[in-house]
Amino acid sequence: MELLDGHLVPAVDGVAFGLLLFVVAAGLSLAFGTAGVLNLSHGTLYAIGAYTGAELSDGTWGGLALGLAAGTTAACVAGAGLSAATAPLARRGHLAQALLTFGLALIGGDLLIQFFGADELPVRVPEALDSSVTLLGHRYPAYRLCFIVMAVLLAAFGTWVLTRTRMGAAVRAAADDPQMLAATGHSPRAVHTGVLAAAGALAGAAGVLGAPIIGPGPGTSENVLMLSLVVVVLGGLRSLWATFFAAVAVGEVQTLGVSVAPELAPYLLFAAMAAVLVLRSRFAEPTGAGAGHGSEAPGPDPVARLRGLLAGRAAAGPLPGRNRSPVWPARLPGRAAWWQAAPLLVLLVVLISLPALLDAYSISLAGSALALGLLAVSVTILTGYAGLPTLGQTAPFAVGAYATANLADAGWTVGPVQLVLSALAAAVFAAVVGPAVIRARGTTVLMITLAIGELTGAVVNQLKSVTGGADGLVGFPATRALWGGEGMLEESELYNYALVVAVVAVALTLLVLRSPAGKLLTGTRGAEARMRASGHPVGRYLLVAHVCAGALAGVGGSLMVTVQQYLSPADVGFEIAAFALLAVVIGGTTSVVGALLGAGLIVATRDWVAGSWPGHGPLLLGVLFVATVYVLPRGLAGLRGGSGGGPSSDAPRPPDQPPPASTPSPAGKVSP
Repeated sequence: MELLDGHLVPAVDGVAFGLLLFVVAAGLSLAFGTAGVLNLSHGTLYAIGAYTGAELSDGTWGGLALGLAAGTTAACVAGAGLSAATAPLARRGHLAQALLTFGLALIGGDLLIQFFGADELPVRVPEALDSSVTLLGHRYPAYRLCFIVMAVLLAAFGTWVLTRTRMGAAVRAAADDPQMLAATGHSPRAVHTGVLAAAGALAGAAGVLGAPIIGPGPGTSENVLMLSLVVVVLGGLRSLWATFFAAVAVGEVQTLGVSVAPELAPYLLFAAMAAVLVLRSRFAEPTGAGAGHGSEAPGPDPVARLRGLLAGRAAAGPLPGRNRSPVWPARLPGRAAWWQAAPLLVLLVVLISLPALLDAYSISLAGSALALGLLAVSVTILTGYAGLPTLGQTAPFAVGAYATANLADAGWTVGPVQLVLSALAAAVFAAVVGPAVIRARGTTVLMITLAIGELTGAVVNQLKSVTGGADGLVGFPATRALWGGEGMLEESELYNYALVVAVVAVALTLLVLRSPAGKLLTGTRGAEARMRASGHPVGRYLLVAHVCAGALAGVGGSLMVTVQQYLSPADVGFEIAAFALLAVVIGGTTSVVGALLGAGLIVATRDWVAGSWPGHGPLLLGVLFVATVYVLPRGLAGLRGGSGGGPSSDAPRPPDQPPPASTPSPAGKVSP
């Protein structure tokens, strides 16, 4: 009884917090499970309701009702707008949706801060609820008890609507068999819009009602989104009551768990999320079920269409084996190879000349872009070549970064030593977590790698003796380029060092990707079932690719620490993972040069262009996300007319196309 008495208030707080997450997660689950939209802007919909409710709250019942109506309506309209925004991406899979909605979240978050301010807003509730009641001998806020009752009623009402009404039947049919739904005279598109509008309304209502519990402010939307994703993964997509109990469990871990086992609480949620995803991938998604894995059809390319119209062709873009340029025919392999290498040579010349053209600050940004570029190239290996879209490459990136910072602090300041040891540490980390990643496919890979990245972030914040915690690390000795040299302090020195490291790393990466090993990896992505039937150890290929990509990310993390001379958790967080994935999409998912260009564009937008418009960096990056997804579905590499089929092209091959001509033979050789 003493234990119950001591933890009663945190336990009830956990129920209230969990039910708040349930209302949000119910909308997220509805959007993903029924409309098929992986909505990373769902936390922003919550923030819309929270800010609106806080702005209209005046301590009266009328103010609460007005705020609830206005916040719910605003988020509902935003959800309907999201339906229109994601409609052109219907055939491009969840990766494009994730990038688009993340960009919209950046834009929405910036606009909310500009409109409501950067400070957390106070929320006033009616006087009758702004009091305490006696609960088993303890005083407890009346509003939270009232919220618990409302959330339970909402769960019961939602279950009734989905299971007992014609509207719920249409929603279930839209998820299970949209063709049959259309045959009955209902529009799947209208149901899709209605589902996203309802999901937005749930998030908005949760924001208004939850504002007195989690006040609206910077970071609230990201925190709510992450926890809601955990709830959806644990509860699944089929049962609203399963989501309900999963949300209560998450709420208890976040409140009661912190008071009972504070050292374990930060790891429990994402560890449970990763474990559930891994188990589901083993039992529900057998490997090799289809011709490929992780591939997404790129969809119509506006740039390719324009290029085709200017050339007098009716097609949206060049077709394999047809409409080849008369200047660079396939019969001239030497000239074709020069044409493929030309962008890399031009990029190298530009990078070498930058110190003579830019000021010290811009040179330091260019060095940071090279570090982010290596992270993006590691994402290219996994997403474009191995078919494993990842949101967790910042985990080995962080391992390499903190390894270098601690090596420097211990007196190991020679650059090559730092690079080798950091790459080795990141490779070991990738080898440990690799088996949990390589078995899954598609969206499950995104979620597993996201969980790994968040777990790594929790370790970074908790292991203060190694990482410095939230304060980060600073003040360690400068890196020396070679043995016997002096520490590099000038921006030009650091940039030249970063450039040499990046050139060597990219050259080795290209050498491997263009070798028979790279062809085997491409064949694994494009025709996994055929590869397995031919006796190839596909799992081993993917694990090796994951380890090598982790080592490359570790080199990028080491380089970032050397260039910046400081390290904070924000440098290795979820936002950087999303930026790296965006860089890959900007460049073309199988273009190494494109990934480097994409990273440079992101750093320039975030730190250089945003410098002339202070406080609007997220808005500019969000616009970049949205424009890239719509305008360059095949990336910058698509501007060269790539077909999207092989390793030199810009996008993965759609799974319904025949395998490429370079599918490995049973003997492990690339067939012509």
